[in-house]
Amino acid sequence: MKEKSLAPAIETSLSGQALMDNPSLNKGTAFTLEERRELGILGLLPDRVETLDEQVTRAYEQYNKKPTPKAKNIYLNAIRDNNEVLFYRLLKDHPDEMIPIVYTPVEADIIENYSHVYRRPRGIYLSYDRRDDIDAILDNRPFERVDAVCVTDAEGVLGIGDQGVGGAEIPAAKLMLYSLCAGIDPATTLPILLDVGTNNEALLNDPFYLGIRRKRLTGKEYDDFVDNFVSTLKRKLPNVFLHFEDFGRENARSILDRYRSKTCVFNDDQQGTGAVALAVLRAGLNAIGSGFASQRVVIFGAGTAGTGIADMICLAAMEEGVAEQNARKMFWLIDTNGLIHEGSKDVTTGQRPYARTSEELSQWHMSGSAPIGLEDVVKQVHPTILIGTSKQPRAFTERIVRDMAAHTARPIIFPLSNPTSLHEAIPADILAWTDGKAVIATGSPFEPVPYGGKIYSITECNNFFFFPGLALGAIASGARLVTDGMIIAGAKALGDYRPASADVAGGLLPELSEAVPLSERVALAVGVEALKQGLAAVGSESEILSAIKALSWSPQYRRIKKKR
Repeated sequence: MKEKSLAPAIETSLSGQALMDNPSLNKGTAFTLEERRELGILGLLPDRVETLDEQVTRAYEQYNKKPTPKAKNIYLNAIRDNNEVLFYRLLKDHPDEMIPIVYTPVEADIIENYSHVYRRPRGIYLSYDRRDDIDAILDNRPFERVDAVCVTDAEGVLGIGDQGVGGAEIPAAKLMLYSLCAGIDPATTLPILLDVGTNNEALLNDPFYLGIRRKRLTGKEYDDFVDNFVSTLKRKLPNVFLHFEDFGRENARSILDRYRSKTCVFNDDQQGTGAVALAVLRAGLNAIGSGFASQRVVIFGAGTAGTGIADMICLAAMEEGVAEQNARKMFWLIDTNGLIHEGSKDVTTGQRPYARTSEELSQWHMSGSAPIGLEDVVKQVHPTILIGTSKQPRAFTERIVRDMAAHTARPIIFPLSNPTSLHEAIPADILAWTDGKAVIATGSPFEPVPYGGKIYSITECNNFFFFPGLALGAIASGARLVTDGMIIAGAKALGDYRPASADVAGGLLPELSEAVPLSERVALAVGVEALKQGLAAVGSESEILSAIKALSWSPQYRRIKKKR
């Protein structure tokens, strides 16, 4: 059976078992007879030559026999370690079913047990103890060309906090979504873990722990280490798109602020979360015929994600003509110490612009005393939008939700903490407590909810709807920086991709099956905005579109030839 492919052949110096052990080149039973002879693998496989479709059918049958989500995750990652094309094709055929298995929420359990279930390294592990070897370590990358790097120090992983070396799974998973959702060749991406220790005592006391066994690096030593990494990376890969992921809330913002005016960097927790929330909110407001200017927004959980969401909504409101001072006044942010106000202690740089005044609070009528909690804020403010990034399960109680619904015709409620166990409320309860009037989006996937004779599709407000397209747009345009304007342009493209009707029961975002065209739309908007701002390396929108198409990778087998 002769393999059909319009893509150019791949030449390799590998042969025999070494070739079959390379997941980027291995085709398993799909190697043709001609390839088997030429590449020295004749007799190392069963005689029959299969198609990719046949391999996918067998793999899916085996997948369905796995008894638990964790077992399914391990099985899929084993395929990824063996045959990259088969892995991506399988996920492409079953995205709604499999992305939650290899990403959130199942990935959280794998990360927490990383040192006990470790199977194969992914990307680069750059530890503080090897800080003098950064140059050599980056030279050991698997492929010479790298368009995108995702890096973490694993201090704030998902909803599970400091995970030390286990956080290596996060950049690998994020870059997987670059390839699946935006068609970026996995061979041009590089996951990196900065191992700077951990404050997780369970990990430090675990004899199997694979990271450096020390408390987490802080202060000038930490900053110098990150500076050394970034400067070395940019020297070796000057045009790379650098994605920061799951850093602690103070480091996340300070690192972004330090580099965003110098190089092409992006923080997903801060900017990506804010962009997707903005896109979904935009779709929801369009559906109910409202705009940003009239909103009262309560954000419960004022960390990196919460302040990032506030920043993006604030910028969008300013684009609609709202003065910055008035845009800031749309928000009430609540953290572990209660409502952020002028007298609050330990206010972060990101929280400070949203601190409420003492004069305003003096007019509130409350039964309790400081700190001012969520229930008091909802009673006083009558919010139109309630967003949760607190990791406090069931914090949106029936009383709070009913109070909100009593003062707004179409309450917008987004419990965005993940994994699922940390959601501030579940969609079925929100719909029941608001008589089906709420506009809902969540941070993890939920099954559709029947209520009042309708079936409500629950929109997952997940960053993977945005960051792959942003990266593709920055790479395709050769952008020197990632600006707020580029992010808002991408968020608008996402929110307007499928404008919601007045009946939001059908959801606010497209299906995952539309991820690639959606990412290309986001990428074009991002690239065009970079062009408008004079930050692009290309000269026209048509060049950006051509570059997006040229970068497109899809999971199909290519002819493999022996390099002469």
